[in-house]
Amino acid sequence: MDTKGIKEAIQWRKLIDVLLDANQFADTVLKGGQFINVITREIYQADVAIKGEYILMAGDCERLIGPSTKVENVAGRYICPGFIDSHMHFESAMLTVTEFSKLSIPTGTTTLVADPHEIGNVLGVHGMQEMVREAKTLPNNVYFTVPCLTPDAPGLETAGQDITSADMKELLNDPHVQGIGEIQGFSNVRPVFENAPELIDDLIASVSYAKSIGKTIEGNAPALFGEELAAHIISGGTHVSCHETTTKEEMVEKLRYGVSVFMREGSSQRNMAECIRAITEEGMDSRRAILVSDDMVPEDLMNSGHMDDIVRRTIAQGIDPVEAIQMVTINPATHFGFRDIGVLTPGKRADIAVISDLINMTVDQVYLSGKKAAQQNKLTTDIPSYTYPESVKCSVKRKPVKAQDLVLASQASSAKVRAIEVIPDQNLTGAREFELKIKDGIIQPCLQQDVLPLLVIERHGRSGRIGRIGKTFLHGFKLKRGAIAESVAHDTHNIIVTGTNYEDMVTAVNRVIAMNGGLALILDGKVVGDMALNIGGLMTDEMTGVEVSERITELHRLAQEELGCGIHVPFMHLSFLSLVTSPEWKITDMGLIDVDRFQVIPTVL
Repeated sequence: MDTKGIKEAIQWRKLIDVLLDANQFADTVLKGGQFINVITREIYQADVAIKGEYILMAGDCERLIGPSTKVENVAGRYICPGFIDSHMHFESAMLTVTEFSKLSIPTGTTTLVADPHEIGNVLGVHGMQEMVREAKTLPNNVYFTVPCLTPDAPGLETAGQDITSADMKELLNDPHVQGIGEIQGFSNVRPVFENAPELIDDLIASVSYAKSIGKTIEGNAPALFGEELAAHIISGGTHVSCHETTTKEEMVEKLRYGVSVFMREGSSQRNMAECIRAITEEGMDSRRAILVSDDMVPEDLMNSGHMDDIVRRTIAQGIDPVEAIQMVTINPATHFGFRDIGVLTPGKRADIAVISDLINMTVDQVYLSGKKAAQQNKLTTDIPSYTYPESVKCSVKRKPVKAQDLVLASQASSAKVRAIEVIPDQNLTGAREFELKIKDGIIQPCLQQDVLPLLVIERHGRSGRIGRIGKTFLHGFKLKRGAIAESVAHDTHNIIVTGTNYEDMVTAVNRVIAMNGGLALILDGKVVGDMALNIGGLMTDEMTGVEVSERITELHRLAQEELGCGIHVPFMHLSFLSLVTSPEWKITDMGLIDVDRFQVIPTVL
């Protein structure tokens, strides 16, 4: 037996003593509340007694109240397990693990399962290990599901570091690493099978090793059905999740196949309302239905909440409140095999949310391992800020660009071009064609058709002295003036830029390079707004979560008012236009990618 097992056995013995020895008592009793039993889907009156980090029991706890017991009167309120976000990315919020936790804990979230493949694509094993190191300093539960492949589409994009099955032993044996994250390298099942079968071999090698040491594997199966879905499930070791489900039909088939469907409800991708129809309309069992945020901007965390808000929205779709709470407690705990969280039963960890309004999901108190951590949306425990080492900073390794580097040239009088179409609130994209004018040998943007240049500039220093630049056009971004650039571009996180003119696009890219990563808004050659992201060009440890939220809110305002951008959360929408594991067309440093055909295609026809 290892040291952890011995300590656990000692704790069990102590809990038995408190329960059966008339002279021993609970540390804390939550008294008079309505207990939400996520095992039986019941609500009934019960006290909850806590000793140290653990639940003693739920029921009549009068005998366990002693002279030193802290009694919390929670009459009229509801007691349930703390919420679990089963799939999220700290990098999408541009926050460190610490600052994200500070914002999410008061909303009732006590466990985060993060996929660090963003920092993994930029900084490899070292970057992910630094994130895990930070998580170990925090009072909430933070686990990681790590990528087994970066980049996801070798030959079609350039990452800062390459990860393969050879890295799994070093990554997976950390106790804070839950398993392998979303296996995006086999999302495009048939194109990968036909064009890059070696990726499947390496994936199965990683999965086999993970399963041999008791780790889990998460899937990624957008628009997969039939044979392709079955192949994806098997590639993940037969028990996988999917957070890319966007239709009721997908939800039905995946539930029938035993997939844990992570119903995504983030800042720019909202799929829960469509997925939940499989339950509300078809009467399907919800045990494998799990709510996740995936990607959230900090202002949404500040203004709307985290899992509490997602549960609230799910209730509004006609789901019973207790069933919705199951989707963020016992359902994910069962999926991951968590033994000590997700339910409030004897001996489990005392991670608790006390709710004052069940329909509106108003979280009044939060307990982490038996200690009150938040009350009335404010932290009551001190969580110091965290500073990352210099080894994960200075990640932009390219020289500034010039106008001639970015333009799309043609000697014709007009050009027929392909353009990626933005689909609001999705990371799926469309495929369009447009006729554009040419001036002085340069293909011009067309604001009347809402067609803008869209470029990805390789920033990791792996494509030669000049640095590779992929070029295409974009439709549906609704930008009227200026340019937007950022070093956040899923999943390899090169610099992505769009704009109404090439001059502002050059300034925007060079501003991102000068900041060593970040976000930039440019109008008439001047910086309208920006924010540096010093950790891998993805996150910042130079501001608190509140400060980042305020800055992002201001940048969104500037994008709308100064640049006339008509799409909400524009930085997040822009960042997903290079996600080559999601149909239909995407852009990388290699060029315009036809995702279904797994190849680069020309922009100019």
